[in-house]
Amino acid sequence: MSAMTDPIADMLTRLRNAMKAGHLIVDVPSSKMKVSIAKILKDEGFIKNFKLNDDNRQKILRIYLKYSEVNQPAILDMRRISKPGRRVYIKAENLAPVYNNIGIWILSTSKGIITNKTAKKLNVGGEVICEIS
Repeated sequence: MSAMTDPIADMLTRLRNAMKAGHLIVDVPSSKMKVSIAKILKDEGFIKNFKLNDDNRQKILRIYLKYSEVNQPAILDMRRISKPGRRVYIKAENLAPVYNNIGIWILSTSKGIITNKTAKKLNVGGEVICEIS
């Protein structure tokens, strides 16, 4: 078993695969950044809820997925933007709406993990973690 180099990409891939398979929940190994991302996804309406479960070894982040009445996932697309091999940063003045405000960017800034909309209001830039639509 090899060491995981990008745990955020792993989380996004687990979410993507669970939604394609029609699962209602997905479990992800927890970290502070993953919990912050899950909180943003809940606040923006992309997931129903999330819960932090503590087994004796590592905390598990359980994410409850959201679907429409016709079983269409709430998240249509998610991409990792800034990767360990290539970091992507954006200035506050270059922040623009994502997919006509249908999607969001999740940024890591000096103010914490926030969306592009919040970053624009606070006038801060940062590292673009991922894009959700």
